[in-house]
Amino acid sequence: MKKIEIKIEGMTCSGCVSSVQKALQAVAGVEAISVSLEDGLTVVAFDESACDAEAIIEAIEEAGFDAQAI
Repeated sequence: MKKIEIKIEGMTCSGCVSSVQKALQAVAGVEAISVSLEDGLTVVAFDESACDAEAIIEAIEEAGFDAQAI
């Protein structure tokens, strides 16, 4: 299992956090998600054989946020 830390811009409330979590839960291979509204960060643990960092970032961006791996 691999972990990636992603900076997310555009999250302003708990509803945004929920949107990010739902988007990430829909990505096959995502095992664990931790989203911090205060820091504008998410840490995602995922199975590299099922998905990659690009798919995770794409899911966040499709939910309407700007995302960049740190």
